[in-house]
Amino acid sequence: MQNINDLFDVFPRAGRVEWIGIRAERREPVLVVPSVAVSEKKGLIGDHYSGQSGNRHVTLMQAEHLPVVAAMTGRDTLDPGLVRRNVVVSGLNLLALKDHTIQIGDVLLKITGQCHPCSKMETILGPGGYNAMRGHGGMTAKVLKGGTIQVGDEVVVQAKEGTATNGDRS
Repeated sequence: MQNINDLFDVFPRAGRVEWIGIRAERREPVLVVPSVAVSEKKGLIGDHYSGQSGNRHVTLMQAEHLPVVAAMTGRDTLDPGLVRRNVVVSGLNLLALKDHTIQIGDVLLKITGQCHPCSKMETILGPGGYNAMRGHGGMTAKVLKGGTIQVGDEVVVQAKEGTATNGDRS
């Protein structure tokens, strides 16, 4: 039987990139793109956060949370562009990835923390939008290795030293 602490590092399946968006200018609409260039120093090329805080180069949201937020705001569906995150991922619990490294295509990202909603969510999603996003806002990440992220790419959690992501012990 595994120790509960060992289970923090077990991610047996890869996730998948479902959607990518960049925000060219602050407060401007999100541009949906099929792929994006990623730099260790600048983050997502073309995003208004490019070159700013290294711990927030990329924002990720879990695809499974979009229907939850939609339901809480009285919508049938929720366009990912409205929540202003960069990458929507399915198949992985992003909150469980804090301090883990993930690989998307040839890009390596270190998950640095939660991406809390801003007050704009109340305006964009309507009354209750801010609270609907609380706990569902996704995660921030720092770029460790640049490259390209594309819709459809696998999202693989990298094993920490001395552990394996598929539950096998080395």
